[in-house]
Amino acid sequence: MKIIILAGGLGTRLSEYTKKIPKPMVDIHGKPILMHIIESYQIYGFDDFCIALGYKGEIIKKYFYDLAGLSFSERDEYNSKEIVELKIPNRDLKITLANTGKETLTGGRIKRLKEYIANETFMLTYGDGLSNVNFKELLIDHKKANKLVTVTAVHPIARFGELTIDSQNNVISFKEKPQMQEGWINGGFFVVEPKILDFIKDDQTIFEEEPLEKAAQINEFHAFKHEGFWYCMDTQRDKDYLENLVSQGTIPWIET
Repeated sequence: MKIIILAGGLGTRLSEYTKKIPKPMVDIHGKPILMHIIESYQIYGFDDFCIALGYKGEIIKKYFYDLAGLSFSERDEYNSKEIVELKIPNRDLKITLANTGKETLTGGRIKRLKEYIANETFMLTYGDGLSNVNFKELLIDHKKANKLVTVTAVHPIARFGELTIDSQNNVISFKEKPQMQEGWINGGFFVVEPKILDFIKDDQTIFEEEPLEKAAQINEFHAFKHEGFWYCMDTQRDKDYLENLVSQGTIPWIET
């Protein structure tokens, strides 16, 4: 099963980092968030990843070239190619690095990978979200639903601290940015059939707009409800929150 990770956006809300590096390379406790995402799939046996590059994609390339132990001559050869396939034996990983354009939007990045996708079901996610979703169960649910797209539905994270107040106006509990228990949002972990590419017009198509809206209209959009851990790193505060979790000895997106 191929897993596509969209890693080409500007990441403007983390500009203190993304002026120099792409958002998926922002470090969480000594490792890029991109590798945390890959490892969360690996624990369920998935090892074939395609990184859709755009903004500052050369930095992501260098990271994986280093992991693969490529010589300088090999790097020069690969840098001239639009799509590069690497094997990283010590991590049991197959990594495809695909230049999908600096200005290309999410739908366009997927469309540019048409030859890579071929006629196979694939998984899709972004380069900034972490979750302990069971990817094997997600795939089984997708096949059972028999739809074009399955999205992992998660409960949203509160933007501010949540107070529980008793009848005397005493605060009896406080949680900083908790995961709420009501409502569902796009959690960013998809299983997709290749026919969805027919719904994508060009580089300026946003995947989350017309393609997914159309899939919903024709009853081809399924939700896999996930009640466990989910978090998206959008701001410095989000990065600090994830760093603190690891510092406390927990990695909730790896723990099953």
